[in-house]
Amino acid sequence: MNRRHQARRHAHPGSATPLPRAAFAGVLLAVAWLAAGPASASAPAGAEPAAGEAGLAQTIAALDAAVFDAFNRCADPAQLERHASHFDPAVEFYHDTGGVTWTREAMLANTRQYACGKFTRELVPGSVVVHPVRGFGAIAQGRHRFCQNGGGTCDGLADFTIVWQRLDEGQWRITRVLSYGHRANPGP
Repeated sequence: MNRRHQARRHAHPGSATPLPRAAFAGVLLAVAWLAAGPASASAPAGAEPAAGEAGLAQTIAALDAAVFDAFNRCADPAQLERHASHFDPAVEFYHDTGGVTWTREAMLANTRQYACGKFTRELVPGSVVVHPVRGFGAIAQGRHRFCQNGGGTCDGLADFTIVWQRLDEGQWRITRVLSYGHRANPGP
């Protein structure tokens, strides 16, 4: 473990303060972003993405779809476990109004308490951009909203950034999530 992580773990002993319900909804906005639409690769305006970048965007879009399909059905413990399997055990989750969780277990405790069976996530179509990170994986950025179960209302909108790591075995996992810019959703 590097010094930065040692210092952080000493200062933040692996557990997080539970987030208020409204704040956690925004936290989950950050986690949930590609499920409802295609990603676009990072490229200059008007330029076609390189074949590798387009393939990377498709890979991340498919992974995100799997993560948030499970999230949207996490009232089923098997789906919550499926959702959890996409996150690094030491995932860091930063939320502009809710604070930080430092582990997958802390994040899942909040998901279980505040999200499962209460709301689902929708991606804002066309909002996702995927940037390759040489030798590591990818960064995905976009906008998403959460919708109340049963009511169909999507009250909040937020921006997100998710860092994906490609493991040696060809597997991917989420190592960092940022959820920020929370505001009222102006659309339906």
